[in-house]
Amino acid sequence: MTKKGKNSANKLAFALGLSCISIMLNSGIANQIALAKSTNLQKCDIFAYVTDTGLRGLNVRSGGSTKNRILGQIPINQTVKVVAAAGKWAQITNASDGFQGTGWVFVPKLGLSTRGYGTNGVNLYASNSESRKVARIRANTPVKLLSCQGDWAQVEYQGIKGWLKKEDQCGAALTSCS
Repeated sequence: MTKKGKNSANKLAFALGLSCISIMLNSGIANQIALAKSTNLQKCDIFAYVTDTGLRGLNVRSGGSTKNRILGQIPINQTVKVVAAAGKWAQITNASDGFQGTGWVFVPKLGLSTRGYGTNGVNLYASNSESRKVARIRANTPVKLLSCQGDWAQVEYQGIKGWLKKEDQCGAALTSCS
């Protein structure tokens, strides 16, 4: 191959490499790879509701970063199923209204309430097992969602962080989950 042919082949390979990188960045693949590497992805099986009071609702993104493309919005108080969590991002599906499909949302914009009807409340545990109790929360009390693991929800209530078991969670904002 001539020197001119080698130079053209090198330029073509370089251009193809840049194109691949551009496609990865623009499609969100790179952010999802970085998200998977930088945080511990936890599978979840809980319901939560949107607490974002913005006019357009909660942005649903193609990956767990504000750099990812917005796929749609979910209005306040709508219920979503949380299927995974990574850092401050949750992968959701099955919104009760608004965006349909699967995407990523910012966890601080989600909440849930406690159940415990007909009792004196529910227990908040130190870990995602029925370990040491760290607090007792009244029934039908809104709490801030922090994360999840399996069917346990990590929440914050009056500055106390802990875990709620599935039967003590209510992921609907406008009903009592009784």
